[in-house]
Amino acid sequence: MRIDLHCHSTASDGTDTPAELVRNAAAGGLDVIALTDHDTTRGYAEAIGALPEGLTLVTGAELSCRIDGVSLHMLAYLFDPEEPALLAERELVRDDRVPRARGMIAKLQGLGVPVTWEQVARIAGDGSVGRPHVATALVELGVVPSVSDAFTRDWLADGGRACVEKHETDPFEAIRLVKGAGGVTVFAHPGAVKRGRTVPESAIAELAAAGLDGIEVDHMDHDEDTRARLRGLAEDLGLLVTGSSDYHGSRKTCVLGEYTTDPEVYGEITRRATGAFPVPGTGGA
Repeated sequence: MRIDLHCHSTASDGTDTPAELVRNAAAGGLDVIALTDHDTTRGYAEAIGALPEGLTLVTGAELSCRIDGVSLHMLAYLFDPEEPALLAERELVRDDRVPRARGMIAKLQGLGVPVTWEQVARIAGDGSVGRPHVATALVELGVVPSVSDAFTRDWLADGGRACVEKHETDPFEAIRLVKGAGGVTVFAHPGAVKRGRTVPESAIAELAAAGLDGIEVDHMDHDEDTRARLRGLAEDLGLLVTGSSDYHGSRKTCVLGEYTTDPEVYGEITRRATGAFPVPGTGGA
């Protein structure tokens, strides 16, 4: 089985619609794919409706969190999307995205960049607006050569000249909320130093003690040494190890299934989840 547990669609900051995402996953030879858009579940219905036969969909989300001033992302799988407490927190985070984007645009304009809200809104479309959409605008304007080049201290990285903080969930609260909704939590790309400051291993140990289920080890932003270190940490803490592409369509260079999760780990994730169940494809629309 080929299992990719971290993918994005146009419901947040990917460039494939949810329907295109599942079709592309099937065409790419995947058996299981997780839809993990940022702080939203809006892509579920379309993905399920288009799910090809032979492909299984894991419903999820990537939750925006912050601890001790450091941003981190928490992958949540197979939770009840209508559970009130987790739904309210996701909406709180998502509602802060528009004023944050407008604030970044204002800062960029102050730096002499002729970006506009209309441009960023066009790029975001129906998705939850975020930094990748602002970064894409910078690429369109010729300010930076690629989206990844916008995520530096010069521009949009945490603490960067044009970055604006948004409401982010305490990760201990995120674990509690996801578990309350019957879901499973995995710390996304914890060693992605290229993105900015990372959470220390001592904090990961505290998250594990609070109920964190796993960490994403095999990821494009982790070099071999980082993967080995994280794999050892996971073993020490009794955490599951996942691998994923973090696919965003044409917005990033990674491809579907570039990194995958062991079938036994996937089985354990589904065993622990009680809020929702994987959806088998029946041919799609």
